[in-house]
Amino acid sequence: MEDLQQLLPIIIPIFLIQVILAITALVHVLKHPNYKFGNKIMWIIIVLFIQMIGPIIYFLFGRGEEE
Repeated sequence: MEDLQQLLPIIIPIFLIQVILAITALVHVLKHPNYKFGNKIMWIIIVLFIQMIGPIIYFLFGRGEEE
């Protein structure tokens, strides 16, 4: 239990970053119809189920041109 308390200052910011990235990517996927490849359902699954890396993959490779 003492080890967990020592790790909380590291775990909490990482968790918050992951949640913020996932929400931001999910909102972007839902609002924009253009993707470099794939479709909306594929990107929703990637963003939600591949923790931390999924939203980063979307922003690097999936986000299409803005209208």
